[in-house]
Amino acid sequence: MWPVTNEPDAATTLTAADLGEPALGPLDGRYRRSVAPLAAHLSEAALNRRRVHVEVEWLVFLGTHDVVPGVRRLTDEETAFLRELPLRFDAAAVAELGEIERVTVHDVKAVEYWIKRRLEGTSLADVAELTHLFCTSEDINNLSYALMVRDAVQQVWLPAATGLVDDVVGMAHDLRDVPMLSRTHGQPATPTTLGKELAVLAHRMRRQLARVAGAEFLGKFNGATGTYAAHRAAVPTTDWPAVSREFVTGLGLTWNPLTTQIESHDWQAELYADVSRFGRVLHNLCTDVWTYISYGFFAQVRGQGTVGSSTMPHKVNPIRFENAEANLEVSGGLFRVLEETLTTSRMQRDLTDSSMQRNIGVAFGHSLLAIENARRGLAGLDAVPAALAADLDQNWEVLGEAVQSVMRVHGLPEPYERLKELTRGRKVDRAKLQEFVAGLGLPEGEAARLSLLTPADYTGDASALVSVLDEG
Repeated sequence: MWPVTNEPDAATTLTAADLGEPALGPLDGRYRRSVAPLAAHLSEAALNRRRVHVEVEWLVFLGTHDVVPGVRRLTDEETAFLRELPLRFDAAAVAELGEIERVTVHDVKAVEYWIKRRLEGTSLADVAELTHLFCTSEDINNLSYALMVRDAVQQVWLPAATGLVDDVVGMAHDLRDVPMLSRTHGQPATPTTLGKELAVLAHRMRRQLARVAGAEFLGKFNGATGTYAAHRAAVPTTDWPAVSREFVTGLGLTWNPLTTQIESHDWQAELYADVSRFGRVLHNLCTDVWTYISYGFFAQVRGQGTVGSSTMPHKVNPIRFENAEANLEVSGGLFRVLEETLTTSRMQRDLTDSSMQRNIGVAFGHSLLAIENARRGLAGLDAVPAALAADLDQNWEVLGEAVQSVMRVHGLPEPYERLKELTRGRKVDRAKLQEFVAGLGLPEGEAARLSLLTPADYTGDASALVSVLDEG
């Protein structure tokens, strides 16, 4: 018997400090290097930098447009000073902001106070109270998130995803003439080419990338419940919707003219659905390629300095595709939750969107990690034409479709039924098929053509279809 003790397990008494303050999640630990480019756009620090940016731009707007009577014009030097603030929002600024927030218990208010500190003792001290004028927190937050997500998509995610699709397009062209037995429902079916099947996946992913590339990033700037009430009470003569439009579009966003306290987030739901759908197509590519590897159609030969199995030296596991699958499932789940949650808000607003949006970076992080792993996996593959040819040669019965189609064209009786009797549940070799064709009574030329047909030749326009990718 093993000794039994009621003493706590030593492992359970360790603290995070004992372990060197490890990251709780894999994106900030094991995979940090792979997703680091996203941190500049979708981290908490990046959110606060964007908040500073939006607050500063509004202050500059007030000081350079005749929006509020009596507000003096800012000098070029003062405008430049303000616009330097988000650029100098570094680790020390993050720490200071954290200290302020511990007092305010309000993140956006903390940003306002951080900015006002920077204006103390400067020529801008007299306009410090214009900071956050007429703004509700969501006026700042929604614009900040729109800018963050826009830059993360356009500067990080979209280039990575486009690079992956370009890789698949290149493989499709390289392998366009390599015949391969198709499998529908897992059963031998009309042959294709390896390149054509990769082209299908590339074409599907390109369509989703086009949708992502065309995404709109909306923003609102209309006060506590979207009515410009405080604006109108303080300055009734200004055309506030026009001011809102000019400010939002000046940030490079699409203006949303009609909202509650929050921007409705529909654009986010649309974007995340498209990114998630791209991920599902990529998941399909990963499972298909994984299966082709298991059949021996691809060899994992390049860049494989890894240990495939801890006990079986011969193995090279398709871990890049498996890693991609798992991360696509995580990112897809998060994107779906974001899509479903962000489009609903109780009355004029509730805070579920605030908590939910903090997971945007996690969703994109797992997607980006999947893209990287899929690219690395594809880069290590070589097609094995001999294995593909052997698979075709074992399945001559797939030519039954061609034979019965020719029979139909020439009016022979019961073509489908006769080929069904010959091939269903039976293996048919070249000799047996040629014998069958010879006894059909087809015109001599047609019989000769069918007798020369092999599974490897029966690929139709598969090779030519890859050229569809060049039309995009």
